[in-house]
Amino acid sequence: MILIIDDDIAVRTSLMLLLEQKKYDVFAVATAMEGLDFLRKENVTLIILDLNFSIDTSGKEGMQLLQQIRMKDPQVPVILITGWASIELAVQGMKLGANDFINKPWNNEHLLQSVKTLITLKDQKPGQSSRKQLDKEYEFQSIIAEDKGMLELLEIAGRVSKTDASVLITGESGTGKELIAEAIHQNSLRRNRPFIKVNLGGISTSLFESEMFGHVRGAFTDARTDRTGRFEMANKGTIFLDEIGDLDAGSQVKLLRVLQDRSYEVLGSSRTKTVDVRVICATNKNLAEMVAKGTFREDLLYRINLITLKLPALRERGKDIPLLVDFMISNLRGLYNRPKLEVTPEAMKWLKHLPLPGNIRQLKNMVERSVLVSRTDILDINDFATHVEKQPFSDSKLPEVGAMTLEETEILMIKRALQFHNNRISKAALALGITRSALYRRLDKYNIPYDETSD
Repeated sequence: MILIIDDDIAVRTSLMLLLEQKKYDVFAVATAMEGLDFLRKENVTLIILDLNFSIDTSGKEGMQLLQQIRMKDPQVPVILITGWASIELAVQGMKLGANDFINKPWNNEHLLQSVKTLITLKDQKPGQSSRKQLDKEYEFQSIIAEDKGMLELLEIAGRVSKTDASVLITGESGTGKELIAEAIHQNSLRRNRPFIKVNLGGISTSLFESEMFGHVRGAFTDARTDRTGRFEMANKGTIFLDEIGDLDAGSQVKLLRVLQDRSYEVLGSSRTKTVDVRVICATNKNLAEMVAKGTFREDLLYRINLITLKLPALRERGKDIPLLVDFMISNLRGLYNRPKLEVTPEAMKWLKHLPLPGNIRQLKNMVERSVLVSRTDILDINDFATHVEKQPFSDSKLPEVGAMTLEETEILMIKRALQFHNNRISKAALALGITRSALYRRLDKYNIPYDETSD
């Protein structure tokens, strides 16, 4: 049974008709007292709650009712219905235990997706699946893991994949966030639709709208032809927004709008387009800390993290290192035509205890370099040890290969050059071996803040 609590009879009627058409059992009330009374008598599957269901528009009544609902039933999913002006209230509601918030006027398809997702997740109970059981139910062949924590994460990912829930994947660089995102898509009902990857850290502020929403010819100086945006490419499928923690404040607002309303405007056109897309985000940053510092929007965080999957670092799942090495060696046998490639048991044991700050990416690079350099097909500790940096990383040394991507290294060097030269662009550019204009382009591309000092 779905319970609607809203003082507006038009809203109640519209929601009831919409949900009943989809064969849901629905009951609607106009006041908080009626809602609590119904909860005491009936088993409710989901609640749709308006924040302002009386003359008062402060939202206090809605918040108070939400708290009472949570005291009575901590598990029942709650969707808040709110106007754009009440988004701040909706975020407060999420902190108090609401599961999602929908804007007025709502998009029917978006609302139905949210209802279906939350009911599906509520009905599914987590278990203790083995790797064999997971492989029977889901397509996770590309993910090498036997670690208990990883199996629990894969089970959640599998259950979530069947819904349209927004997913936030967190974890250190090189832990396989993109691989998990692809697995969620491949196990979803959208598997035969597009899976569009977007590295937000590599899109400059000035090009964000054009890249994400597209542009029409003549929208700006270099727009010689129409361009299809990433959201349109992903329509009916999944869009994977990687490095979302690198998004600047202005772009966060633009992204929030399309996630809220499932609509956007192509740059240079006044026509609004709608999009049906499943959103998966990833970051190696702590978004909660960024919210506290004011560098990431709290409402955007709540919009993208209905489900959060935190990938463990490779050092936390040492049991999986031999499995990963065997998988990599198996691939390299065919790639380099060396069918007798093997790793000694001693080397496997040694590899299990490496810190590997670059995680799976670093391990893959180290194994492949060792294979390329070694003159024998039997790889021992010494074959790997020569490719591990002996001294810990410090500001005066480069990170070992695999610990950082080329892009991350470039960002780090630019920031260090600016800091060393007190934001003197000419001197920083000279130290980096590039022109001033090239440095400005990189500052814009990577959204690196700076207060330019006179050279």
